[in-house]
Amino acid sequence: MIRLVLTDLDDTLIPFGVGHTSARANRAIHALLDAGAHFGPVTGRIPASMGTMFCEDEECYRTGAFANGQVVSIDGEVVQRTLIEGALLRRVAGLLDDLCANAWLAIYDSDDLRNVNLVTAHPERIRANPPETWGVSVFGIVSDVEDRGYLKANLQCSCDRDEMTYVRDRLRRSIPELRFVFPSMTAKVIDINPGDWEKGDSVRLIAARLGVSLDEVVVFGDSENDLSMMRAVPNSVAVANADEAVAAAARWHIGDVRDDAVAIALEDIALACARGGVPSFFD
Repeated sequence: MIRLVLTDLDDTLIPFGVGHTSARANRAIHALLDAGAHFGPVTGRIPASMGTMFCEDEECYRTGAFANGQVVSIDGEVVQRTLIEGALLRRVAGLLDDLCANAWLAIYDSDDLRNVNLVTAHPERIRANPPETWGVSVFGIVSDVEDRGYLKANLQCSCDRDEMTYVRDRLRRSIPELRFVFPSMTAKVIDINPGDWEKGDSVRLIAARLGVSLDEVVVFGDSENDLSMMRAVPNSVAVANADEAVAAAARWHIGDVRDDAVAIALEDIALACARGGVPSFFD
């Protein structure tokens, strides 16, 4: 029987560019909760953005892992908070400037969604070729990274996927203390994670704190940053639009995010929980 359901958001539960869950998804989440299961997002986004993404329905994200698992909450209580060292992020920004890549470090305020800045010593390069997020979710430019811990940081890019892959791989080799992963097949973003903590770790932590065995957990994902959680549990599920590596790692497969496939699967799981069985897509 499934007792815990965790899902990525962008390109998994929510189509790219839509920005929030469907009414059907929220109803399915409540059906799961009513059936006695726990539900939560496992996302690269910070907790402050969850209200908008779940249409202000707080019950949908009282449990979850945010900023790729750096913040973990269970029933509204924060049980884990892992920060990225500012000194490491300064190295990221410096390397990007040296490479003259069309990719810039973005640093986030954990509480203010508008306080997001790109870091570079060459602001003219950003103004000449800004990322798509400029003025939408990224609003300023700073010349340096402060000497403190950061809850969230990523790379905002205005280049093609091949150059993004080159930048990702170069950073991996140069700064092995951090992880650099694609959070989406469509967004021009590279996520940055602490080297010793990622989504899979947060899935195991949530399950352990709730007293749920890993074979009672279902996870949904689509992109490279979901791989660790797909490998953490037996019942991993890929949407049809998933990256090839994620699809290969998943045990189960469902439809496309644009068809609300995860919402449909959540309805299936809720019904199975109520009946004491397993979801029909487990075949």
